Amino acid sequence: MLLAISAVLLPEPVRSQFADYTVAQLLEPCMEGDNDSRWGAAAEAECEQYILGFVDAYLLSKLSEREEVCLPPENNRADEVRWAFMKWAHQNYEKRNMPAALGLSAAIKDRFSCE
Repeated sequence: MLLAISAVLLPEPVRSQFADYTVAQLLEPCMEGDNDSRWGAAAEAECEQYILGFVDAYLLSKLSEREEVCLPPENNRADEVRWAFMKWAHQNYEKRNMPAALGLSAAIKDRFSCE
C-alpha cells in the first residue's frame, strides 16, 4: 500500500507504472458490496481493505496535514471513504482509467477537505 501512496508523490513519468490497478477496477468491488447479496460482503471487504491501507499510508506520509484533509472518525472511516470514492468515480467517469491511488486521493481531498 505504501507503493500506492508513493504513486501520488512521484513525478508523472514514474506514476505511469502504477496504472495497473485503476479507478474502474477499484470501483467494481466497492459497488458490488452494495449490489450483490451473495458475494457483496467479500467485495466490500476487498474495497475497504484497499481503502484502509491507502488511508493508513496517506496518514503516515503526513499528506493529510499538507493537503488539509480531515478524515472521518476511525469507527466509520472505511465506509465513508468508500462512499466518497464511489461518488467521485461516478462524477469523474472520464478518469476511470487513472491509477486507483490517484483517484482515491482526489476523492479524499474533494470530500474531506478541512475547509
